[in-house]
Amino acid sequence: MKVALMVTCVNDALFPDTGKAVVRLLERLGVEVDFPAAQTCCAQPMVNTGYLDEAVPAVRAFVDAFSGYDAVVTPSGSCAGSVRHQHAIVGRRSGDPGLAAAIAETSPRTHELSEFLIDVLGVEDVGAYFPHTVAYHPTCHSLRLLGVGDRPLRLLRAVRGLRLLDLPAADQCCGFGGTFAVKNADTSVAMGADKARHVRATGAEVLVAGDNSCLMHIGGVLSRQRAGTRVAHLAEVLASTEDQR
Repeated sequence: MKVALMVTCVNDALFPDTGKAVVRLLERLGVEVDFPAAQTCCAQPMVNTGYLDEAVPAVRAFVDAFSGYDAVVTPSGSCAGSVRHQHAIVGRRSGDPGLAAAIAETSPRTHELSEFLIDVLGVEDVGAYFPHTVAYHPTCHSLRLLGVGDRPLRLLRAVRGLRLLDLPAADQCCGFGGTFAVKNADTSVAMGADKARHVRATGAEVLVAGDNSCLMHIGGVLSRQRAGTRVAHLAEVLASTEDQR
């Protein structure tokens, strides 16, 4: 299987260890991973703010970079959701049948990490070891747009040494929402404070999620509160072993 890593802009710029964790994890499972250097933004920021025409070059760059792969894996429900649902809208609007056809090829082969592990590889126990108490936050796009369901929880429950705690009001948005946090800062902060309060109530050592953008938001609130709870991407937990954690 020829697999490409879509690392995402946020991870590339701020959380490179997450991309490295995905590669480490997949290679441990026998998957050969390629990193197309030509990849750029998935175009979600433009689409979400109504700039559909301006999104065309980014979508075109995506299909060019990731064509020819059996699967594209990304540590982001948000970006996977954009590729699978928004790219087709951009392609139709562009009026370019070639672009629309290329999107129809790449979009269905793009998977969020937990989807790829369970649905494509058929693996739940990835051989991870993470001896900590953990709460899991299901990010909005992974939960509602992709419908990943309990896949991340199934993966976490199979991790040796990990104790998974229930997060109250887990399905409530953390308040980040990309440009939402900029345009509606006060509301965003209030939602983040609610989420942080629920995280603290669990007593978990680590808050885990599948999108670093959400973890950045919640983690910032927890840090300012000196809560003592750190955040970690799902990929980093699953890549952890007794030798490397």
